[in-house]
Amino acid sequence: MKIFTIKKHTMCVLLVGVILICSIVGVCYAVKATTSPKALYTIVIDAGHGGHDGGAVGRTTEVTESYLNLQFALKLKSICEEYGFNVVLTRKDMNGLYSAFATNKKRSEMEKRMEIIEDANPDLVVSIHMNSFSNTSARGAQVFYAETHPEYEEFAQKVQDALNAKIDNAKKTAKSSDFYVINTTPIPSILVECGFLSNPEEEALLVSEEYQKDFCYVLFYGILSYFSAR
Repeated sequence: MKIFTIKKHTMCVLLVGVILICSIVGVCYAVKATTSPKALYTIVIDAGHGGHDGGAVGRTTEVTESYLNLQFALKLKSICEEYGFNVVLTRKDMNGLYSAFATNKKRSEMEKRMEIIEDANPDLVVSIHMNSFSNTSARGAQVFYAETHPEYEEFAQKVQDALNAKIDNAKKTAKSSDFYVINTTPIPSILVECGFLSNPEEEALLVSEEYQKDFCYVLFYGILSYFSAR
């Protein structure tokens, strides 16, 4: 048995054919592992918005969704890479992905995201977003899958189950929707609304570095749960 200390209060124990993760959220998970020296899988992590499109804005801190999306994406990338996954980011900084010469920058940005995904030829796509609603009591992480690809519901529900088990107020059931990125990619894809910036209590969590790490470990476990069930 070989033990690797990954993060503060975090441990990964490698057994024969099994990865046991003791995460900073306080629970150990066992999933199947591979003996291949290559990356286990390739995952595209898509940080929504960017550039002139800041997305939702925090009610209290005025933090932009585009900034938080990137922070969560970078943390999830780091975790995935620590466990041997190959990760491709659609957005690595606060700049937008649209062409400076595009008359329709939103369309240009979406086309660039799809180009990155197609070039990566990944096993999964995870798009990171923050939610907002006029009713400030609304809260809870929600996972979506493409309404055009109902076969991706299994992936979405595995991640939703992980969030529901460890993240307060997370929804119980994944939902279908028509978000462009997940609707137009031909591989298992989900969009994760990590929480509501319009809810002051949830906003305070979402801007916390420690909460971001905890949340991303749970996301990662959801991803592993899906792979281990294949």
